[in-house]
Amino acid sequence: MTYDFKEFEKNSSDDESISSDGTEEDFNMSDDGDDDSPIEESVVEDDIEEEDEVVKAIKAEKKRERDHPPSITCDEFIVDISLSPAKNIIAVADIVGDIHLYEFNTEETKLVNTLEVHLKACRDIEFNSDGNIIFSTAKDKSIMATDVETGKLKRCYENAHQDPVYRLLCLENNKIVTGDDCGTVKLWDVRKPDPVFSIKIGEEYISDMITNDAQKYLVCSDGSGILTSIDLKASKIYTTSEEYDCELTCMGLFRSDTKLLVGSSTGKFYLFNWKEFGLHSDEYLGQKHAISCMVPVTQNIVVTSGEDGVLRAAHMFPQRQLGIVGQHRLPVEHLDISHDGRYIASCSHDNDVKFWNISYFESIDNIIDEKHNKKRDMVNNLPSSSFKNASDFFSGLA
Repeated sequence: MTYDFKEFEKNSSDDESISSDGTEEDFNMSDDGDDDSPIEESVVEDDIEEEDEVVKAIKAEKKRERDHPPSITCDEFIVDISLSPAKNIIAVADIVGDIHLYEFNTEETKLVNTLEVHLKACRDIEFNSDGNIIFSTAKDKSIMATDVETGKLKRCYENAHQDPVYRLLCLENNKIVTGDDCGTVKLWDVRKPDPVFSIKIGEEYISDMITNDAQKYLVCSDGSGILTSIDLKASKIYTTSEEYDCELTCMGLFRSDTKLLVGSSTGKFYLFNWKEFGLHSDEYLGQKHAISCMVPVTQNIVVTSGEDGVLRAAHMFPQRQLGIVGQHRLPVEHLDISHDGRYIASCSHDNDVKFWNISYFESIDNIIDEKHNKKRDMVNNLPSSSFKNASDFFSGLA
């Protein structure tokens, strides 16, 4: 990402005050005939003082107390991350089938265990609601449940699907649901050896799955651009949406689970009313690049990212862009939020995981109004961003 800063024009009078021959007549000297050395010294002193203020501002930024954990860099390609719902632990899954568990705080990120659970690349990892079990899926078609504390395998489903498992979602009462590369969705009770049911909802990969607190309906997005809802109680398809001209990639719930937001490969957002999944009620142009992932941070604010590696925040009710939360050099694959809502974690194709402090959103959510400058908001760097707005940085020099 490039940023255009206004060029400060040099005062032409500084150059024109001295002629090419350097004669005394070209100087606006006082009548007392003093030589020009005191004036030159004064100019130099002013420049030094001005420079000192800039240096002070730079040093103040460097000395600012860290408000988020340090980044994590892995040797292998990172395919997914999951933050524990109970404590400051993040799980990082890689392309060779391993899961790395890190403890984190503002001072350090510490590797505490590596779980070698899959023979092929991991696809998805999720903690259960208590944070003591981590579920994982992989290209080897298996589903694993591993104890976080001991690292021991609690449950293994080999060849759980006929095709590689792409997505997994944890439900209540020891249940999980999985979706594969070819449109099959299965509900599992981990206390039993076989799935509760299996439904074929399409031919493309299941990109995301979501449900609300009632857990009656499961909504699935897929690569064909169709939103399919399943009645989990009746074990059958509830509704199928119209086909969109793009991949539907990710989803999030807002407004006490009454609004469903769906991201797409074209950068558009589609808003659905819960239980009305056949056709969207509204749509927004979020960004020019494909949206790969999203995470709701309040009842109204969503953070998204994708191909351009930039994390952006948007307020949905009313709809407006808030600015840039953070940035990676390469595309971002996944986002997750910490158990206390203080941090967002993001992983990118650069084999890194970054943390962003988003606690300031609590105050932003209460002061949003509809008056805003859209172009400014799209490039505005929020407090968590690693880049600063020029106006913010130089404000202390006035």
